[in-house]
Amino acid sequence: MKHLLDMTAEEFAAEMARLEQPKFRARQIGDWVWHRGVFDFAKMTNLPAAQRAGMAEQFSILSGKVMARADAADQVTKLLLAWPDGQQVETVLIPTAHHATACLSTQAGCAVGCSFCASGSQGLGRNLTGGEIVEQVLQLQAATGRKVTHAVFMGMGEPLANFEATLFAVRAIIDPGRLGISARHVTVSTVGLPKAIRNLAAQKLPITLAISLHAHNDALRRQLIPNAPADIESIVEAAEAFYESRHRELTLEYVLLAGVNDTNLCAEGLSRIARRLRCNVNIIRFNPAPGLPYQRPSGQATLRFAQRLEKAGVNVQIRKSRGAEADAACGQLRAKMGEQELQS
Repeated sequence: MKHLLDMTAEEFAAEMARLEQPKFRARQIGDWVWHRGVFDFAKMTNLPAAQRAGMAEQFSILSGKVMARADAADQVTKLLLAWPDGQQVETVLIPTAHHATACLSTQAGCAVGCSFCASGSQGLGRNLTGGEIVEQVLQLQAATGRKVTHAVFMGMGEPLANFEATLFAVRAIIDPGRLGISARHVTVSTVGLPKAIRNLAAQKLPITLAISLHAHNDALRRQLIPNAPADIESIVEAAEAFYESRHRELTLEYVLLAGVNDTNLCAEGLSRIARRLRCNVNIIRFNPAPGLPYQRPSGQATLRFAQRLEKAGVNVQIRKSRGAEADAACGQLRAKMGEQELQS
């Protein structure tokens, strides 16, 4: 059985032709899936009854199963999805009054090994397919009744280590015939893979690039990200090339860890990096998770760090913490469910 979401519109049309279906059949089914949120062929009432049964035998639409759901008081929703092979990923909907952002995973687990991340401690299971990445948006919309307006590739895994699937998902998400989210509302986050950053730049997609930096020098960064694949200078040079390819500001993400990377020296080093790039620095207060050896900085300490950057001429914002009751840290719900299974 083929996963419909793993196919482009052209590939699905070719499948319909192979099955000797009329040309408009692919458009009909696409309308049900992408625009009406119907994933059961039996409910696609403008298809002949015999064809509905036949399609269900040929194609799956949603291949993931919701294993757990966590809802926070601020309306953040996290889903734990299991694929048919048993691999699991998390995906999160973060709503505001005017939009809803889907935080998408690109791998089951992660090989980067950030020492402050619950996903990193669980290792890498496998890459997701492009369809599995896109499916997370549909699953979130179905679970919450909210239409996703923004997408950030900031969930489990390193998006650019799964380059082709990530690119497939980006194109599906911004395709007006499918999810139709503005490319300017899509952000791909990376720990910093220079060659892949340059390859992404060559696609000329008007998306935003976010770089998970978390340190001002290579020595500290290797402590925080033991498997970091490149030095900061190589990452910055690739980021400069990305900016030149579309002249859109980048984002530097910086998880603030109390007593680790929140010193004056760290702020000075980070400001020097940021001033080389047309970028915004996004400060993220560490979300504590069981077993991780770090502390969340106080609000005052976070503000002082941001102010040091501002005085150095850096555009900076402190990301508001969301979803505290929904096991907010990446990988936390997956780890929690795994512990429960071991105890049962």
